[in-house]
Amino acid sequence: MRLKPSSIDQHTGADTASRRACIGGLALLLSGLILAGCSAPALKPSPPSRIAKFKEDTSVGTEGISIAAMGLVGVPYRFGGNTPAGGFDCSGLIVYVYKNAAGIKLPRTVQEMSRAGQSVQNDAPAPGDLVFFNTTGERYSHAGIYVGHGRFVHAPSKGGTVRLDQMTSPYWAARYTEARRIANTKP
Repeated sequence: MRLKPSSIDQHTGADTASRRACIGGLALLLSGLILAGCSAPALKPSPPSRIAKFKEDTSVGTEGISIAAMGLVGVPYRFGGNTPAGGFDCSGLIVYVYKNAAGIKLPRTVQEMSRAGQSVQNDAPAPGDLVFFNTTGERYSHAGIYVGHGRFVHAPSKGGTVRLDQMTSPYWAARYTEARRIANTKP
């Protein structure tokens, strides 16, 4: 039994020519784009991100501070709180950890902490360093403890808990102010 040719079979020749023309046009367009890219002026590389340094790891011997901070993840937030049983606010968490893990007494407010120790400036922070953020329009309105690998522990807000966050997340990266090293400093 022989089947009749379909209308698709009858148009195969025209479709093939049309496909070849289309592919040829695309090849020509891609060639033009590649050549244009090769002849474009060199772009000046963008400056490194302010927080790119958080991909590095540095040690200054204060890892115990970061380990103590990580052990408090999950403790409830409480404004003015400064103990695991009563909860923590951001500065209460820092004061508690530094006192219990390193025997260092820190001032109670983020503003006062921002003047303690030494600024890390353009160096990579080390586990145990304080990291500061502008969350309210003030340069030093929130703080946490850097724990390495681009992460920090902090007590973020009412209704939350002490948690571990990434410095490079869009929210924190946009608000990062500086890191300060408190190690071996007793205010």
